[in-house]
Amino acid sequence: MIEVLVVDDDIRVAKVNAAYVSRVPGFRVTAQAHSAAEALATIESRRVDLVLLDHYMPDRNGLTMVRELRRLGHHTDVIMVTAARDVATVQEAMRHGALQYLVKPFAYAGLRTKLEAYAALRHTLERGGEAEQGEVDRLFGALWAAGEPDLPKGHSPTTAELVRQALRSADGPLSAQEIAESAGMSRQTAQRYLKLLERTGRVRLTLRYGDTGRPEHRYTWSTGGQA
Repeated sequence: MIEVLVVDDDIRVAKVNAAYVSRVPGFRVTAQAHSAAEALATIESRRVDLVLLDHYMPDRNGLTMVRELRRLGHHTDVIMVTAARDVATVQEAMRHGALQYLVKPFAYAGLRTKLEAYAALRHTLERGGEAEQGEVDRLFGALWAAGEPDLPKGHSPTTAELVRQALRSADGPLSAQEIAESAGMSRQTAQRYLKLLERTGRVRLTLRYGDTGRPEHRYTWSTGGQA
């Protein structure tokens, strides 16, 4: 289980966010905190893998708390969950190692997408070993799904990421069957995600005509899609 600390000065908001986290498989809320001091004390005393961190708190802001975490030697992952929208704050959060930045207000699906992408990243990192360029690209792109619009019900960001990686690592257009084999899923699942990604402009469909029969659908990652 991924242990999550939910930090928000508003007790009601913290409870809502904690309830959202608890609905995502593989995640568990280890505690809630309503100030930076309380959050730091929690991290010092128990295991915390991920902090959902508000920026505006009564004793110090979220960025100051992240700097303090790093100074104390804590490598706990951080996703900023805040109403702060100014570019300077977002940039500072990135510089201090926040993995994602979720702007309030948001729905459950928005947070779920970020958490599922984070879980996929952890799974990749925990395998360890050496990484070729393709693996490095996948590590840096593991949170790609977290930047996508909310997927329709029944679609997983992790599965969408597998399809994306299969396309981006290919030397040329692939069929749905080739993508399915590369990503380790059924052809039907690959086709479902390919249709979704095509509709959003991230996948380009071309047709390859043979001597007989219907043309074969071939897919490539669109250069206009997110890398």
